[in-house]
Amino acid sequence: MKLGLRKRIIGLVIGLFVANLFGAGLTILYTHTVHRIYSDTFVPSINMLILADRLEAALVMEEACMAYFFLSGDSRWLEKLETHHKDFGSFLQEAIKQSNSELSRKILADMELAYGEFVENRQETIRAYRDGNTLEAIKLHWTIQDQFHTIHRLAENFKQFYEQKISRARDSYKEETRYVTFSAMITIFFSLMSTIALGWVLIKQVLNPVRFLAHMLARTDIAQDELPHSPNEITELSRRVEKLLEVVDTAESALKESREHLIQSEKMALVGKLAAGVAHSVLNPLTSVKMRLYSLEKSLQLSPTQREDLEVVSEEIRHIETILRNFLEFSRPPKPVFQEISPSDVVDMVLQLLRHRLESYNVQVVLKRRGKLSLVKADPDQLKEVFVNLIINACEAMGEGGTLEIEEGEGVLKPEGRVVIIKIKDTGPGIPQEIADKIFEPFFTTKDDGSGLGLSISKRIVEDHGGWIHYTSQEGQGTTFVVAIPCWETGKWLRSW
Repeated sequence: MKLGLRKRIIGLVIGLFVANLFGAGLTILYTHTVHRIYSDTFVPSINMLILADRLEAALVMEEACMAYFFLSGDSRWLEKLETHHKDFGSFLQEAIKQSNSELSRKILADMELAYGEFVENRQETIRAYRDGNTLEAIKLHWTIQDQFHTIHRLAENFKQFYEQKISRARDSYKEETRYVTFSAMITIFFSLMSTIALGWVLIKQVLNPVRFLAHMLARTDIAQDELPHSPNEITELSRRVEKLLEVVDTAESALKESREHLIQSEKMALVGKLAAGVAHSVLNPLTSVKMRLYSLEKSLQLSPTQREDLEVVSEEIRHIETILRNFLEFSRPPKPVFQEISPSDVVDMVLQLLRHRLESYNVQVVLKRRGKLSLVKADPDQLKEVFVNLIINACEAMGEGGTLEIEEGEGVLKPEGRVVIIKIKDTGPGIPQEIADKIFEPFFTTKDDGSGLGLSISKRIVEDHGGWIHYTSQEGQGTTFVVAIPCWETGKWLRSW
């Protein structure tokens, strides 16, 4: 079974940790072994070797002083003999005290016993020499010579014992060193292989994909000009991923909005089909009723009350006919017939068309225009419908009196580019906050006799022209609708990108 990247990296890291831990344990073991061999064997054995050399030296000096005394008869050699005798005894007692082996203690015990006999016979030899008994002195001298060689041999044995002990400790040290060195080489090899494997995994399966992803993101249009180049792929990737997440969030919001629009469009399509069917089914008989009423009005002699009632019926029929035609327009909107026009001409035409209605509402119109607006590609009849809807809504919102301000201008907006802008501002009560998000929805109205399609149709017309419409409003301070339409020059849209 193939291990995942996470498990492989964790396994290699654990392997490196175990190798390092094993190497540290070997170092500690090696240090402890060296310290043990040094403190338990080398130091005591060397001290004992030094004492053995001193014993031999003191013994030889004693023999030399004895020989010089026999040759010269000078008693000063006996004084030096006594000094070396004390040194030998001191060295011997120190050796016995520091001895930690049964064999060495046995050698020292034999040496001590032989040395005691050697000293006793030496004293008898000195007395015989001083008494003038030369033959006895010579005979005793040969005896102490044999004892000297015996003691010297014991000293050599004692010395060889510790030399052999040092040699064995050296061999043990070499064996321990060989074992530790071999184990360390295996550990180093394992650590090297684990490091190479970990490096290969990180480079091939982590860093290279990260670098490739960073380079791929650098080639995209995702904030390429906004993000500074960094030699650190991780930092660069982090920045670009953050920007990508922002783009994804924006795309998700746009997708959600598009989904809502799609659902709304499906609902509107269904409503449009129903509205078209109802409108077609009702308009034809309604036209017949309208014509019969007109004939009755012309042919009958009606009283004033009857004529007033007939006019009310005719007005209501016209109202129903208007609603039905709005349904038909909403369900099957006519395709715009584009031509090059200036929106200023459409505004003038609408104001002339609505002059009597504006006067009936006693509304004062203020037109702010620095000059005629640039040409746009638009359907003048549909634009006229947009401005008529907005101005009539403003008049109905203000009621009797008020000021209607129409301001024309041009500017550059992203992503539309250069646009013409028409602002229609009233001094009415404003739009309540609780319905602010619903005014462009089809069939939503606050008027008792409204169809709720005026603003919805206006929004669709403006969007069909590549523009947009929005509003700002504060309760008690009026409402401003803003219509922006892209300019058309030399047959091309003026874009900002």
